[in-house]
Amino acid sequence: MARVLLISTYELGHQPLHLASPLGFLAAAGIDARAVDLAVERLDEEAVRAASFVGVAVPMHTALRLGAEAGARVKALHACAHLCYYGLYAPLNREYLLAHGADSIVGGEYEAALVELVRGALGDGAPAAATPDVTLDRLKFAAPARASLPALDKYARLETASGARLAGYVEASRGCLHHCRHCPIPPVYGGRFFVVPVDVVLADVSAQVAAGARHVTLGDPDFLNGPKHALAVARAIHAAHPDVTFDVTIKVEHILKHRELFAELGALGCAFVVSAVESLSERVLAILDKGHTRADVDEALAILDGAGVPLRPTFVPFTPWTTMDDYLALVDWLAAHGMVDHVDPIQLAIRLLIPPGSLLLDHPETRPHLGALEPEKLSYAWTHPDPRMDRLAHDVFAAVEGGATFADVRALAEAAAARPPTREPIVHKTVRGRPPRLSESWFC
Repeated sequence: MARVLLISTYELGHQPLHLASPLGFLAAAGIDARAVDLAVERLDEEAVRAASFVGVAVPMHTALRLGAEAGARVKALHACAHLCYYGLYAPLNREYLLAHGADSIVGGEYEAALVELVRGALGDGAPAAATPDVTLDRLKFAAPARASLPALDKYARLETASGARLAGYVEASRGCLHHCRHCPIPPVYGGRFFVVPVDVVLADVSAQVAAGARHVTLGDPDFLNGPKHALAVARAIHAAHPDVTFDVTIKVEHILKHRELFAELGALGCAFVVSAVESLSERVLAILDKGHTRADVDEALAILDGAGVPLRPTFVPFTPWTTMDDYLALVDWLAAHGMVDHVDPIQLAIRLLIPPGSLLLDHPETRPHLGALEPEKLSYAWTHPDPRMDRLAHDVFAAVEGGATFADVRALAEAAAARPPTREPIVHKTVRGRPPRLSESWFC
């Protein structure tokens, strides 16, 4: 049985890249490793007991919370195993993880450092003491290894009007040029981004297509951080697999800056664009340093409409600075612009997360509302100055968990604001229809 075990708990419903990528690096180094995805598999206790090194992938907040629980199980089963947390959220939560059983952590461009930690654990049992929490050295990428992972039919599908399609996941770049204050990437990457070679991306796409994928999420934090590279990747995928569609994530400001690219992206198979709009409040957008305005959002929507590529915006509608009028303006905007079917209801329930290391922690607009770090939640508490907003956040989240629709959420907001309920039918300025979407609607 392998002495190296990698564990994933959650990657937005995708077959985990943060298992496949380190598996590829370990295989290139001649190291046998086993992986388990607890989102769809049980933890093999015998595999844990046989392992000298156990790595837990924590690329996002949900994965971190579940991963910390998995790490505790690992230590209970095999206290002598070297326990490493790797991925974006590992260095942000360094103190907590080290205090709860971690022997090492590594984030950023972590794969080569992870290989060195594994070598140390398999050798004399001493990890590489000089391994930094964050490494941003350029990697010589190995093709992700997916053959041993659960089949794609265990994961999210693309839902379209003509039926569902198996979906894969790749990244053409990592990190980000921007410094949005609520984002976990800037504290780790500091405004840097790294491209994954086109041939490596294409090899990973081709492997997933061979396994049945007919759609691929290009999960870069921002696909157009490097527009020439992005186009090269999209063209290569389309040339090799002309019937395969893809989706990408792009900042509003990049949609405006590179508006000429979207007709070609649509022709190459772009099924939709995710964009972190976050808010329509000019004040909130400025505090978050999003780099766009409400008018920019309208313009981005018009650009994508013109290219025939649906916009799937994401939001953080509950922040310490969001007013009741702001929330009502958001739901009214969605209705007036025909975007109700483009936004999953959970997007109207998201509450701002402030993890350790967040650029918001020292912002003067944050301090009056900030509470203590809540270790079990791995984030800082905050309280809205208007108690109605905290109650509304709780009520909307509970309603959405219970299957609430947009109309239900809007009714909750109108009741909280003591506004007469909207009774007239929604008349869309543009009839867009229901866009393609992944069956997993969570985003963090």
